[in-house]
Amino acid sequence: MKVVILGSGVIGVSLAYYLAEGGHEVEVVDRQSGPALETSFGNAGEVSPGYSSPWAGPGLPFKAIKWLAMEHAPLVVRWSRMNPAMALWGLKLLRNCTTHRYEVNKGRMVRIAEYSRDCLLALRQKTGLQYDARMQGTLQLFRTQEQMDHIHGDTEVLDRYGVPYEVLDPAGCIAVEPALARVREKFVGGLRLPHDETGDCFKFTNALADLAAAKGVRFTFGRSILSIEQDKGAITGVVTDAGRIVADAYVMALGSYSPRFLKPLGISIPVYPVKGYSLTVPITDPAGAPESTVMDETFKVAVTRLGDRIRIGGTAELGGFDLSLHPERRATLEHVVGDLFPDGGDGKAGTFWTGLRPMTPDGTPLLGPTRYPNLHLATGHGTLGWTMAAGTGRAMADLLSGRKPEIDMDGLTIARYG
Repeated sequence: MKVVILGSGVIGVSLAYYLAEGGHEVEVVDRQSGPALETSFGNAGEVSPGYSSPWAGPGLPFKAIKWLAMEHAPLVVRWSRMNPAMALWGLKLLRNCTTHRYEVNKGRMVRIAEYSRDCLLALRQKTGLQYDARMQGTLQLFRTQEQMDHIHGDTEVLDRYGVPYEVLDPAGCIAVEPALARVREKFVGGLRLPHDETGDCFKFTNALADLAAAKGVRFTFGRSILSIEQDKGAITGVVTDAGRIVADAYVMALGSYSPRFLKPLGISIPVYPVKGYSLTVPITDPAGAPESTVMDETFKVAVTRLGDRIRIGGTAELGGFDLSLHPERRATLEHVVGDLFPDGGDGKAGTFWTGLRPMTPDGTPLLGPTRYPNLHLATGHGTLGWTMAAGTGRAMADLLSGRKPEIDMDGLTIARYG
């Protein structure tokens, strides 16, 4: 069977690899000049199954009001860019801010994320992929006692799914992240997820693309997708600026741009671009840098060690498809790394980047079939595309090959939206 995958981010490339391994003819189409040059390029570097949580949860509306007023705000709304799509997505997000929906959504996210971590481990053992990987967990760092007191909902879900975790006092945090001893007065404790990993998503995606190409996958770069054709209830081809591409099956893996191509087909998915920023700085003092990922709960910023670099990533900005680099967002990233790891890296010497995360209002990705029997979805992963990539690729390859995936797909498909 020939499968065309639209999009060469970490999701599309992971699926291409698993499909090729299963003997399928695969073509990946992307407007960029190579793999992982958009959202997968400069993310925070976390592979964090245990930290997989929907943004929509109890108390979010009140937190959002507080965040909007902060100098280094985790949430930014570009009100001048407000439109019906943003407003509708925001309302759907608010509908998911109940305790019940939070627990259901988190459970779904942890399910695919934990499976993905296992797939990544198997893939790494089989291929020997190198991508600045570290297997030293994630530390969610709390600056206030109030933050510590509100972790029970998360730990209950982790208990339910058998995800190991550790609630740490300041000494425990310093034991796993020794550089934090230099700023001991700035935090009260943390939640550590010891099975989480870190790694450079861009390096991983390019290395996996090379392996996929060696298995016969054709990568068609520099080709813009114009439309998707359908006839008599099936997809008949993809129109690009360099001609038409035909296959037996098609997979939508265009991230935030997916709704744009699905709407003419009568498919509406609640995926909205939530803009994130990152700063990549050289390590100046290895002993003063993080060992793995430290997630600053106050500013919702992750600080991750990637080889000889530190990647600082964060901010949720609602403003459509704008890719402008706003200096105040860089100031937030510089503040966090300078506040927690003052000797670790030089924020002023960092490379500033932005990308669009394809977010669903319930946090869970959209995988699997659509109303068209030969069109599948692999989008809506939000901030967790890197975390969920290998599992998404494996599960989707099973579906397209006519096999039952190894995990329960209930709640992960478009069917949950009726």
